[in-house]
Amino acid sequence: MTKTSEKRLWILDILMLPAGVIAFFPFYMIIVNTFKTMQDAAKSPMALPSKWIFKNYVQVLEETSIIRSFWNTLTITTFSVVLIVLIGAMAAYPVVFNANRLTRFAMLYLLAGFMIPFQATLIPLFVLMSDLHLIDKIYGLIILYMSGSVFVFFLMTGYMKSIPRELPEAAVIDGCSIWGIFWRIIFPLLKPITITSIIFQTMWIWNDFLAPMLFLNSNSKSTLVLQIYRAKGEFTVNWPMFMTLTVITLVPIFIFFIIMQKHIVKGIAAGAVKG
Repeated sequence: MTKTSEKRLWILDILMLPAGVIAFFPFYMIIVNTFKTMQDAAKSPMALPSKWIFKNYVQVLEETSIIRSFWNTLTITTFSVVLIVLIGAMAAYPVVFNANRLTRFAMLYLLAGFMIPFQATLIPLFVLMSDLHLIDKIYGLIILYMSGSVFVFFLMTGYMKSIPRELPEAAVIDGCSIWGIFWRIIFPLLKPITITSIIFQTMWIWNDFLAPMLFLNSNSKSTLVLQIYRAKGEFTVNWPMFMTLTVITLVPIFIFFIIMQKHIVKGIAAGAVKG
């Protein structure tokens, strides 16, 4: 690395430091107020606690169904992401390796549906979910989230085009079935874009508010984000408790992102080079 490049990196680091501090400030404010009383939080929300207390976390665990909401969120996210990735990958496979009029029409059809905003379909979607008796059902929300497979389908399609066609052709000559080609050859090669898809879909579903708010009514089936929303009173808000719920909700997805962030870079870079 030349001295000029090193100097540019130092300048970039200096410029990014204030931006990082500004970005971290809301998290600092949320975290420190979880260790304060209501009076201290209202008096000095930016300052460190005069006395560190943990009763807000105890109160959240005792007075809310946060544990049940955590398992609801984990169940919905896990099953939804697995189905989204599998459906998206399997749908992309024939489009890339068996291109014909039917698969091209299917791709255009999915593209048209992908371009329609989710908010524009809320009323007919709610009516359909109601007619199918999927309202207030965990599996109903999972089925709804499977629509995210369209996004994964386009990611997988772009990445699959980089795979040499000689690989499945050689497998066919060796007597491998179409199903076997996908699972034994194609899908393992999709690891970088698969991990990237899992990360984006997990963060979307875990933090989603609109769909659970509309399609889950029972408190026993609430997600973590709904617990935060329902912690807000009609006239007053217990801000320390509200922020404690926020921290409990953010910690799992924050840890997940930190662990998986290197795969995001690898997946995007691989898609840019190969796709």
